[in-house]
Amino acid sequence: MKFIVSSQLLYKHINYVSRVVPNRPVLPILECFLFELNEGNLTITATDLEVTITTSLPVESKDKGRIAVKAKILTETLSKLPEQPITIKFDEQTRAIEINSDSGKYKQVGENPEDYPQPHSIENGIQVQIPAVLLLKGIQSTIFAVSKDDMRPAMMGVLFHFTSQGINFVATDAHCLARHNFSDITTNEEYKIIIPEKALSILQKVLQSSENSIVSMEFNQGSAAFYTDGTRMNCRLIEERFPDYQNVIPVDTPNQLIVNTDSFIKALKLVSIYSNAHTHQIRLKIQGNMLTLSAEDLEFANEASEYIPCGHEGEDMEIGFNANMLLNVVSNIPSKETTFMMSSPNRACLVVPTENNPTENLLMLIMPVMLSSPAN
Repeated sequence: MKFIVSSQLLYKHINYVSRVVPNRPVLPILECFLFELNEGNLTITATDLEVTITTSLPVESKDKGRIAVKAKILTETLSKLPEQPITIKFDEQTRAIEINSDSGKYKQVGENPEDYPQPHSIENGIQVQIPAVLLLKGIQSTIFAVSKDDMRPAMMGVLFHFTSQGINFVATDAHCLARHNFSDITTNEEYKIIIPEKALSILQKVLQSSENSIVSMEFNQGSAAFYTDGTRMNCRLIEERFPDYQNVIPVDTPNQLIVNTDSFIKALKLVSIYSNAHTHQIRLKIQGNMLTLSAEDLEFANEASEYIPCGHEGEDMEIGFNANMLLNVVSNIPSKETTFMMSSPNRACLVVPTENNPTENLLMLIMPVMLSSPAN
């Protein structure tokens, strides 16, 4: 069996699927790609048993066949080949694989394709069509807030909450929360599923080259699948109960602070250099139309302050945050200006774009920290 294909086209497609290949597989066969040749079409699959990704591309061939190919050696070979047609031959009996380029020949031995795990099927699934650009936005604006604590498995993914009023993408680690609502993607019934972080990280890479397409999503209680532009990703869901995020979002926030997003991020990055290496505490002091960002590390006698103009409604206030967490939140605000909505220095603070798209609503929540000492 053999086929001819562009080296860079093949490399592009295996780059999609290689992100699934585990570094320490529980089964040796998981170190491989599964190649399935069907005349002029090549399908490539990779899996770690939790996430499976499959992509297809056109090739020159009239043959049919299957072989499992070692992922690492193939990926490294293709990464170093210039753009050119290459011929790949494989023998289903001996599992010998040979790659011929303009200037060389490369051989390896494949594995038995019958040993390769089949992706878990989705029976009686719910189907939803989502524009790739909106799905990508929803993932990018929330995935940073996913918890890394395996003692809280429900928080180790992004909640997809489908309702008749739209879809909410939600993630939280109990210290901050991100929610992105799209009102033009609706379902007749309410559904809640939690997609693991790893699956969404891989899906992001696929969507970045398919932003103008429509994603077909299918899911049931245990699995979900996303299909777009010849690439399909299956994943197991996190079958846990997600926290009741709607009840933790405060409704009474009389104090509002409006800042230029870029100016705030620059000031925050600069001042946080001087914060304590363990607490990363930073202080926001609001006085009239001036915001002071300050940090100090008493152990090393380091301190810094930055002043930026702001819009302000309500009482003057001092409030503390973890600088790294605050930077993650504000860096995901897409508008020129950011609005902070607060009630008091010890209650949750809402962070939102000053201007939202009419069909979108992005909201971040961050918990303040107790200030260790009064400001000078």
